Parts: sequence; structure tokens; C-alpha cells
Amino acid sequence: MERMERFIDNLPPMNLMRSEKMTLVQLIIPVESAHRAVSYLGELGLLQFRDLNAEKSPFQRTFVNQVKRCGEMSRKLRFFKDQISKAGLLSSVLPVVEPDVELEELEIQLAEHEHELIEMNSNSEKLRQTYNELLEFKMVLQKAGGFLVSSNNHAVAEERELSENVYSNDDYVETSSLLEQEMRPADQSGLRFISGIICKSKALRFERMLFRATRGNMLFYQSSAGEEIMDPVSAEMVLSRLSELETTLDAGMRHRNKALTSIGYHLQQWMSMVRREKAVYDTLNMLNFDVTKKCLVGEGWCPIFAKAQIQEALQRATFDSNSQVGIIFHVMDAVESPPTYFRTNHFTNAYQEIVDAYGVARYQEANPAVYTVITFPFLFAVMFGDWGHGICLLLGALVLIARESRLNTQKLGSFMEMLFGGRYVLLLMSLFSVYCGLIYNEFFSVPFHIFGGSAYKCRDATCSDAHSAGLIKFRDPYPFGVDPSWRGSRSELPFLNSLKMKMSILLGVAQMNLGILLSYFNARFFHNSLDVRYQFVPQMIFLNSLFGYLSLLIIIKWCTGSQADLYHVMIYMFLSPTDDLGDNELFWGQRPLQIVLLLLALVAVPWMLFPKPFILKKLHSERFQGRTYGMLGTSEFDLDVEPDSARLHHEEFNFSEVFVHQMIHSIEFVLGAVSNTASYLRLWALSLAHSELSTVFYEKVLLLAWGYDNIVIRLVGLAVFAFATAFILLMMETLSAFLHALRLHWVEFQNKFYHGDGYKFKPFSFALIAEDDD
Repeated sequence: MERMERFIDNLPPMNLMRSEKMTLVQLIIPVESAHRAVSYLGELGLLQFRDLNAEKSPFQRTFVNQVKRCGEMSRKLRFFKDQISKAGLLSSVLPVVEPDVELEELEIQLAEHEHELIEMNSNSEKLRQTYNELLEFKMVLQKAGGFLVSSNNHAVAEERELSENVYSNDDYVETSSLLEQEMRPADQSGLRFISGIICKSKALRFERMLFRATRGNMLFYQSSAGEEIMDPVSAEMVLSRLSELETTLDAGMRHRNKALTSIGYHLQQWMSMVRREKAVYDTLNMLNFDVTKKCLVGEGWCPIFAKAQIQEALQRATFDSNSQVGIIFHVMDAVESPPTYFRTNHFTNAYQEIVDAYGVARYQEANPAVYTVITFPFLFAVMFGDWGHGICLLLGALVLIARESRLNTQKLGSFMEMLFGGRYVLLLMSLFSVYCGLIYNEFFSVPFHIFGGSAYKCRDATCSDAHSAGLIKFRDPYPFGVDPSWRGSRSELPFLNSLKMKMSILLGVAQMNLGILLSYFNARFFHNSLDVRYQFVPQMIFLNSLFGYLSLLIIIKWCTGSQADLYHVMIYMFLSPTDDLGDNELFWGQRPLQIVLLLLALVAVPWMLFPKPFILKKLHSERFQGRTYGMLGTSEFDLDVEPDSARLHHEEFNFSEVFVHQMIHSIEFVLGAVSNTASYLRLWALSLAHSELSTVFYEKVLLLAWGYDNIVIRLVGLAVFAFATAFILLMMETLSAFLHALRLHWVEFQNKFYHGDGYKFKPFSFALIAEDDD
């Protein structure tokens, strides 16, 4: 055992297996070099600052005025971007490489550009308003003149008719309308009219208002102007211009576009600079002044491998700022647990994100992402196994990877961004789907004789059509995967169900054993012997005494071709462990072995429950009575810290709380061993559902349509088959299998060893700030 432990301890460390070793550092920076030092650290991106002014509001911090100035400059830049967008111009995609200007100079430039642009907008609006007034006046003269000329003869005829028929009545004065009274020959006051321009969409409401105001005593004429007038606010196109203002407006527009183009040429660079400056001052606000008010004091976390790079950046900052005093950088003792930092690449980042979505790893605990890289796409493929569908997914993944450099610089939608981020996950999922599809021998549910002929043939001619009876084995088994002759046979479904069900149990027990084994490596790494003796050992015994034994029986049954009923064996192992197994005996000595395994499983439960709380209580009492001076390092009772870090003073030991916690943990493991094993049967269920859906679409849609001697029916059937394959099997089934694989990793696998209660390392980095803004 000791030799094995020494071998494990001497294994080289894996970069992704455990998070990077972190250290807490303190910086004492002279004021004159503080800005440059923080800027250089932002370019390096390997130091996470701690907020030493968390109790202060943003308005009480030292550099609040500089942050406000940066915020104001950001507002101006957003104004420029909005004006460029409204003008239909494009800002430069690639930032102009120019020497960095000082913040004060940029602030002055932005103020000048804003003043100039606002003045141009104001002048343009005034000119546009004048232009619109002249255009409206022109149209009023044209349309009103047309109304008066066209209605003159009609008005004379109406006057004569009113005089002859209406005005002769004596009661006319009392009953006539106001309009008729005004038109009487005796009263030569005449008609009054007004004319003007109104928005076409408001004409109906305007007419209704006039009708009510005059009580119906009015004549209303309207005519479309035939020309659109540009509103200075909405900026709609003008179809015709008045000659007096056309030249002025065009010249102003050209001058404004020229100014906006010049601004857009530098806009990206300015936005990046302001964004960086604001981030620097936000970080400086997290630092404190020392007692002399001449230095800023900061604290932060950094990886141990980055200490030399950080010191070199600080030395450059001191030299470039011409400071007479250097920056002090030293390591501090840490009280709290450090952040978790894994160095990932384009391939491993997506798998790490899958794990982090459940919970960020505790500092230095085993990282499930190392194994998730393979186990996640493989378990997905077990449920999705069809090498035809796998090839479709593979083509999609290869397209995303081939266009990686182009898509990486584009603004993608949420769905496309998710697909692009998981392109390497999709790649392995498709490759494993092809592999499992070859094992299942399914290509869009159709079997093929890829690896040779079938091992079965018909006994006579009666079975050649039905493929359901009379098959006999006449050669060695099919070399790889499921024999094609199982397809369409009477025993196809029972055979495949039995195969996939047993395979699911084997995969589940293997992955759960891996999780428990990783808990051993965690305990060894943190020098926690209690977890090894009273958690790892009984858990391995309990799980393998029951479900490890079941896995052994499955393998023996496959190898021997026994007809034993494994359900009967496992049930009566508990109900009647001493009874004779009869035909269900797979090997000699099976009954006494089952009794021993059952006793070991029963012993493992109190082994997990009782010893650890009492040993913790005993060690705690001895330590505070002076008999033991070493710190007690357990996952429940102490924080895992660096060897030279400050130790915590623990609260008084609460035995009842520790015991209840251990009891819950033990009960959860015992019940979880059963439920988690049953949960892996989803591998069989989803694989069966995927296969049956593929068969239904192939036989009931494609083959049915192909049975008609009609090209239209065949094309419709092909279209329905393609639609069902793409949207149901390649999208919905992919999502379903993905979510189930996610559940198996988060719950059944990671709960055996993974705490997931850490927090991410978030360094001050200009690159990360740019990504967040994009």
C-alpha cells in the first residue's frame, strides 16, 4: 500500500487535473507609477485584485472623478456611433494603429467633435425646417388655386338653385343652416377659406374635428401633395428640393458625412482606449492609500507561475514612469480559499464550461473536465448511435471548425454562438456517434454488411421472406457490432433491449467507480486519511458488492452463453441468500460469494456512518487539551490552504452537527447507489427511442412513398423524410441526448467526489473586458 502511495505521489502533475496553485500578493505602488503599473497588469491579465474598499460606495472612492470623465467620454462615443449609424455610414472595422494619445487630449478632441457635430445638426435642422416651409407654401398655392378655379362654376349653379327654391320660403331664416344663410343674395359676406399642409395620416382626424367644430357647416377638399417632405427628426428621403436651399443642404450633408467618416475611422481605437482607461481607474479604486498618502496598497491573487511575469511588468512600469521608488511586490499568507484557475484552450474550454455550469471546482480538487472530454460525447453517442446521423453531425462540426477564424470575429446570434462555442464537443459527439452506430449497425436505421457476411442463414426456404423464424448459425459471429440478420427478426427487439440494458449498467457502474476513485485521489492530495479509510473504502465495498457483482454476472453470462435469469439472482440474493441457485448458477462457488458480498455491503453502511464523527471528536478534544499540536485537516473540519498560509481558528466542535452531516452523506450514498445505477438505464431507453423513430420514418414515410409509381408522391415522401430527420432526429433528439448526458455527469458521476463550491479566477485583463463588450 505504501509503495502504491509513493508511486501515485511521484506521478507528474496534469495541467487540467487540478487548478493552478495560487498565491495572495500585496503591491505597494508609488502614486506616480500607479496608473502605468495597473495598465501593464491589465495587458498581462494574470492578477485578480481584491476590493479593499468594499465598504465604500462608488462616489466615495478616490478616482471617482476620473471614472465619471471616462463615462462621459463613453457617452460621446456612443453618440458618434449612433450618428454614424443613422447616416448609413460604416465605422472602420479594423482600428487605426496610431500612437496612444493622452486621456486629456482625447477628452478635448471628443468635446470638439461633439460640439461641431451638434452645431452641424442644429444648422441642418434649421435649414431643413426653412426648406419644408417653402415647399409647403408652394404646394398650398398650387392646390388651393386648383380648388378655387375648379369649384367656381359649381358654386354659381348652387347659388341660383338656392335662390329659386329655398330663399323664397318665409320660414327659411329660421330653418336654414348657417352656410345657406351666408350664401343668401341679401348677405354678401361670402365664403371664407383657409388652406395648408397636413400629414396624410392625420387628414381623417382633422376632417372629423372640423366637422364637429362647425357643426357640419363646412366644405372640405383634400388632395395628395405628391411629394414627400423630410422631417428633420425622422430623416426620411426627399423626392424634390427647392432650388433656393438645395445647394446649401447638399453641401452641409457632405460636410457632415465627411466629419462622421473621419470620426468613424478612429472610433474603434477611441472606444477601446476609453474602455481600458475606465477599467484602470475602476481597478485603482479598489486600492488603498498608505498612511503617507504617497503610495497605493493593493492585494490580489495570481498563479504561482505568473509571479515572475508580474514582477517584470511592475519593473517596466517603474522605469517607464520615471519613478524614483520601485514597486514592492511580496507574497502574503492567505486566510480564505484561493480562486480556481484552469488553463484551457479552444478544445478543452467547452468541456470546462460544461463542468463549471454545475459548480466551479473547489481550489485544487480533482477536475471532472479531464474525463468529461471523453465520457460526455461517448455517453451521448450511446443514446444517439446511428452512423448516418453521426456523419450529418460531423459535417456540421467540420464546417464550424473550418470557418473558425471567420466566425470568431463576427457577431453571432445566441443559438449560433452556442453551436460555435461547442464545436469541438459536437465534433467528438459525432465521431463517437459514428462509432456506436457501427456497433449498432444502423445507418438511418438500415443495417449494412460492412464487416462481412452474416453469421446466420435460413434453415429452409420458408424463412427467406419473413426473416422471423428458421435462422440458424453457420459461421463465426459477425466480427464487429450487431449482426445485420437481427434486423426484422422476431427476436430483434428482445435481443437489442437485453444488449443495451446490460451495456448501460456496465457503463454506469464503471463511471461511478471512477468517481469514487477520484474521491480517493482528492483525499490523498489533501492528506485526509479519514476520508480514505472511512469514506472511500466502504463506498467501494458497498457499490461493488452489489452492482459490481451484477456487472460481473453480465460479463460471465455474455462469455458463457448461460440462460441464467439475472433478475432472479439479484432479487433472491437479498430475500433468500442461502437457497440453492439451481439453473441460475453461473459459476462454482457463486452462492457463498453472494453471502460474503451481502455481508460486506451490510458492514459498509455503519463503516461509513459511525467511525468518522467519533474520531473527529476525539482528535478535536486531544488538540485542545494539549496532547496534539498538529492541525486537523479534513474536508468537513478544515479549509485546504497552502503550506505557508495562515491557519484559521475554528469554532467549537459541534458533534451533533458533524454526525448528522455524516449520516445524511451515508444515506445519500446508499440510496444513490441504487437510483444512480437505475438512472444509467436512460442510455438504453433513449437509444431504443432513437432507433425506433428512425425505423418509423424510414419504413412508414420513405419506403411507403417509394412504393408508389408517382414522382410527385416520391418527392413528397423524400421531403417529409428529410424534414423529420433534420428537425426531429438531428435537432430534437440531439438536444435530448445532450441533456441526458449532462444529467449523468452532473449527478451520477460528479456527486461521488466533486464539491463544486469554489469561485473562478477573474483576473484584471483588457482582453476579457473587450470580449465582454463584444
